[in-house]
Amino acid sequence: MLASHADRERAVDVLRAGFSEGRLQQAELEKRVARAYEARTVGELGLLVADLPQGPMPVQPAVTPVPRTFLPAPVPPRNNGKAVGSLVCGILTTMTAGLTGIPAVVLGHTARSEIRRTGEGGDGFAVAGLILGWLSIAGWAVFLLFVIVAASTYP
Repeated sequence: MLASHADRERAVDVLRAGFSEGRLQQAELEKRVARAYEARTVGELGLLVADLPQGPMPVQPAVTPVPRTFLPAPVPPRNNGKAVGSLVCGILTTMTAGLTGIPAVVLGHTARSEIRRTGEGGDGFAVAGLILGWLSIAGWAVFLLFVIVAASTYP
């Protein structure tokens, strides 16, 4: 495409901006300006300014991160209801003589699978309920074992 007078003036403006920014020496500027006024196509003008930014570069202000005190507090994920139920049943095993141990284990395993699938919170509650529930079940198993052994040894 043939270059117009406006195209040549734009190329010279880019060259002068490059010189004022210290990207070109005086002799190089004069050579390129002379070639810009002699250019017949837009491609020739493009070659003259290809190694320069197209106009003066704006100064970027330093971006500072926002201090943590001014950021909103992150919202923790909602706790899974079955995990809370597992923990409550696990705690209640001490008051119900271990009768809520099985519900604590069932709710704990169900809650952990839901937490892995949905990303909810409360995994610690589910684990605590599982531990307390399994301890209760193990306690009942040991107690029943002693009862069976005592009953079999009694004549």
